[in-house]
Amino acid sequence: MSEASGPTALVLGVGGQDGVYLARHLLTLGYRVVGTVREDALDGDRAAYLSGVELRELDVRDRAGFAAILDTVRPDEVYNLAGFTSVGASWGQAELVAETNGMAVLRILEELVAHQDRHGSAPRYFQPSSSEMFGISDQQPQTEGTPHHPRSPYAVTKSFAHHLTVNYRESYGLFTCTGTLYNHESPLRPQQFVTRKITQAVAEIALGRREQVSLGNLDVRRDWGSAADYARSMHLMLQQDEPADFIVATGVSRALSDVLALAFLAVGIDDPTPYVVQDPALMRPAEVVDLAGDPTKAREQLGWEPAYDFETVVDHMVRVDMRRLETGVEESEDYLYP
Repeated sequence: MSEASGPTALVLGVGGQDGVYLARHLLTLGYRVVGTVREDALDGDRAAYLSGVELRELDVRDRAGFAAILDTVRPDEVYNLAGFTSVGASWGQAELVAETNGMAVLRILEELVAHQDRHGSAPRYFQPSSSEMFGISDQQPQTEGTPHHPRSPYAVTKSFAHHLTVNYRESYGLFTCTGTLYNHESPLRPQQFVTRKITQAVAEIALGRREQVSLGNLDVRRDWGSAADYARSMHLMLQQDEPADFIVATGVSRALSDVLALAFLAVGIDDPTPYVVQDPALMRPAEVVDLAGDPTKAREQLGWEPAYDFETVVDHMVRVDMRRLETGVEESEDYLYP
């Protein structure tokens, strides 16, 4: 335990969507929160969300830098929310994805072992896995035991990191947990993600600033949830008596066309068809058609339940994008929750 009034959490990649929601949740629980960001993000717009967080500069690939922060901060818990997060973009940056999502995790785990050797114990560690690891799966919904069949460079690296985290737990006695996170959204999603692309385009169409949006495969299905809900599950995992692996999902998959329909409905448009152009260039080389997770273990062992439904998440994202366009304020604490 740290000398602060509460536990100390080190959140790698605190400036990302998940990092923001987790940091704010931990602060409400009385944690001291130390968060890492890349040098080019130290003074970014996300600072609006990080009041109360002690920021440190770190590239997650920098093993020596991580080791120094680990020894200085001496956290009780480490959450690795840094990394490359875009499935589509991973095809063009496969080597960077492998370094950031794969080898960086290996270095983190090696340093946790070294820290344990020096001090007799290591902080508890959370590794975010991805539903994309399952790829083509005959099992619907997927469970913690479903085999992996990754279908993108991103998914391959997440599978590698997942198995590393399990292996280091079993081999070195580290308290490491994986949370296989299905798609989770919020107004903090970057614009290159299809959900945010849709909600921003819908807001612009509603305000007369554009006429159409170009999209790829509208039939692809995902299990979509709320980033705020999924951040809560990460913390719960590290509070258990024993480390384990969990699926974090809603249990229901929906087509991308459903996201589209709900987004347009949020601005009073019942039929999105006239506003949508399907672009073959936006199709992925190897698409994962349908993913849905079984959250039974998380519900029964963690007591975790989603607080926000799919409809609320999409409606909230559209309304925030409308406010951004109308006010010119890109980031605000008021945008975080419905």
